[in-house]
Amino acid sequence: MKTLKLTLTIVLLLNAVALQAQDRYLTRTGHIKFFSAAPLEDIEANNNKVLSIVDLSNGQVAVDLLIKAFEFEKKLMQEHFNENYLESDRYPKSTFKGTFSVPEGLKSMTDGVYELDVKGQLNIHGVTKDIETKSSLTVKGGKLSGELKFFVAVKDYKIKIPNVVVKNIAEQVEVTANFEYEPYK
Repeated sequence: MKTLKLTLTIVLLLNAVALQAQDRYLTRTGHIKFFSAAPLEDIEANNNKVLSIVDLSNGQVAVDLLIKAFEFEKKLMQEHFNENYLESDRYPKSTFKGTFSVPEGLKSMTDGVYELDVKGQLNIHGVTKDIETKSSLTVKGGKLSGELKFFVAVKDYKIKIPNVVVKNIAEQVEVTANFEYEPYK
């Protein structure tokens, strides 16, 4: 009888752990793009090595990326971005940690598009600021994906733009992100 109780307890604990793990979704290949539309030049960079985890049990989300993983069309832009503006040797990463209310359909992974208000802290260039943005998580066939768009004011993150190129870089940079999540194991 004790063996049966012990076996039942172990099975219940393993099921609880498995159910909890199913609430967390991860990607290491998220995509973040920034776009700067300025009078003299448009600048775009893409990063396809973005780590993100979403926990549907408590509405937490985290994003982590290496600044040097942004790729530009022109190598000189990439060099200036890393050395002069974002100082990626000194500030190698950017992070976001936030929360959102989890709709019941999302908790149960019911197919649909779920529009969310996300609040959290964005860290860029060693500066952390509170931000609020709209995001959506989509469930389709048991798969979870996410996307969002927001704007970053360059001066808010103490990114200095020399006067000689001030017309080449927008004051507000558009950031878009897309994530294809997998269950976290």
